[in-house]
Amino acid sequence: MVDLSVKIGSVTLANPVMPASGTFSAEFAKVIDLNRLGALVTKTVSRAYRAGNPPPRVSEVEAGMINSIGLPTKGLKYFLEVQLPEYKQFKPPLVASVTSTDIDDFAAMAREVSVPGVDAIELNISCPTREPGGGNFALNEEHTYKVVKLCRATTQKPLWAKLSPNAGDISAVAEAAEKAGADAITVSNTILGLKVNLETFRSSIGQGYGGISGPGVKPIILRMVHQCSKCVKIPIIGCGGIMKTEDVVEYLLAGATAVEMGYLNFRNPTGMIAIIDGLEKWCQARGFKRVAELTGAMLAHPPLDTYEAGKMGIS
Repeated sequence: MVDLSVKIGSVTLANPVMPASGTFSAEFAKVIDLNRLGALVTKTVSRAYRAGNPPPRVSEVEAGMINSIGLPTKGLKYFLEVQLPEYKQFKPPLVASVTSTDIDDFAAMAREVSVPGVDAIELNISCPTREPGGGNFALNEEHTYKVVKLCRATTQKPLWAKLSPNAGDISAVAEAAEKAGADAITVSNTILGLKVNLETFRSSIGQGYGGISGPGVKPIILRMVHQCSKCVKIPIIGCGGIMKTEDVVEYLLAGATAVEMGYLNFRNPTGMIAIIDGLEKWCQARGFKRVAELTGAMLAHPPLDTYEAGKMGIS
């Protein structure tokens, strides 16, 4: 029997598998047993109603998809009165994802979602189609520090800062989030990209640019997780391109404590459960009694010197 449980600060997960915000809702209970997930992560909510970005919002690319949904939401009041009670019927910890374009309102949002039934708050400070002063605070360390610090002062709930792969130095941003009081970091949101419609000569996305997700981004985000693991002590949640059990294992070995899955939920709504089952089998086959043993277990591989490379036939 493998112990799949992991701890992200004070929050204990039965296993390291979670959905990514914006790719999941309580309606998934119609196709999978939500009580088997490590945690439930809500769609990002802002204070007021948001219609989202103009269509088309999603388009396929060779290695996944590009999207600019625009964080549509029915607002904080609807979340607290309608959506939260729906989630309370399930056992896994609930992570409320919140966002704002204003730092003071962000802090107020963190305070107002700090209610019974919410076990942690994921600060979505990294929407890729927003500017640094308009919600994508995670593009640099100064903005990240300010918003996380202010949110930290308004709530005792665990705070997870969701970082941006579009930042110039994600390690510096991770350090800023930790210094400001984040209990964990999520690495990461989508990578800003472009797809051109060859019939119209316009962007395939109504907003212009969009966030790329799917298996093609995994090596990039995996590298970022590994880099961040070297500079922060707080837990890291890996998010990007996970399609199978082995992808989860890679993230854990590179330094993640848990993972979030987004693109997979569109391709295969039952995929998260299959991965949980596969993770237990993978650990059993290799003699691991606890999945937590995998976190950060990647071995160092310094570059080979010329002599050693020559002996191995590497030019």
